[in-house]
Amino acid sequence: MFGATLVGLSYNMFLLPSKLAAGGISGVSTLLFEVFQWNPALVQISINLPLFIIGLLILGKDFSAKTLVGTVFVPFTIWLTQGMDLHIMDAMLGAIYGGIVLGVGLGIVYRGGGSTGGTAMIAQLLKKYTGSSSGFSQLLVDGIVVTASAFIFNLELALFAMISIYVTSKVIDFVQLQTSPTKLVLIITEKEEMIQRIIREEIDRGLTKVKSLGGYTNKERTMILCVVEQSEAVYLKKVLQEQEPTSFVIFLNASEILGRGFSKEKVFGGEIEAEQRQN
Repeated sequence: MFGATLVGLSYNMFLLPSKLAAGGISGVSTLLFEVFQWNPALVQISINLPLFIIGLLILGKDFSAKTLVGTVFVPFTIWLTQGMDLHIMDAMLGAIYGGIVLGVGLGIVYRGGGSTGGTAMIAQLLKKYTGSSSGFSQLLVDGIVVTASAFIFNLELALFAMISIYVTSKVIDFVQLQTSPTKLVLIITEKEEMIQRIIREEIDRGLTKVKSLGGYTNKERTMILCVVEQSEAVYLKKVLQEQEPTSFVIFLNASEILGRGFSKEKVFGGEIEAEQRQN
């Protein structure tokens, strides 16, 4: 309900005033409002109801029950707030902030296993049968609506709508993945004891060691994997450059971490040893 409400607000606050048909049934209702002055809330509910029946048959009762909530709450929010006017007519502002609010709303809905109906449901069908992310599926489906907007409005507004869709797709994936500022550090070294000491004593993190073979030198080395927070990554980089500059180090973004020190309470070195003795 909260996610669907954000979707409706993004439409009335940013997308409709800026004349951005940023995909989906909301984009279709924007085009029909421009051409025929049809009420966007009524257009969306009338199109979404048949699609809801399709969702009931294909995606199952649980999904469609949640889709029904989204199908009702989005046009209801649009109808309830249709008098809201923030005087935001700039297409770039509408594209960016409309895309952000829309992406947060859809991301929350998707994380709850539901949909706001319309082409959002079609995007979920694509995700189900193709394995692509929700954001990419939404981007693909919405492209058709944007193409139509280039003819009804103009090419410039269609390009701004594409910016909004891109922002929305990235925010959807961000919300769904709960992207955190953590880093996966890969260290390939011949001095594993030194690196292990640095990680344990300097930042007090766990690590995993994997034996590896150099493709060029054919020498055996150790690859150390370690997950750290953003601030710890900066400090670790500085220490490695000072104490062991010959190691090959890679810092990767880690989207979601499950385990001690991240999703669970951190256990420090002394506590680990005491826990091992108890076991």
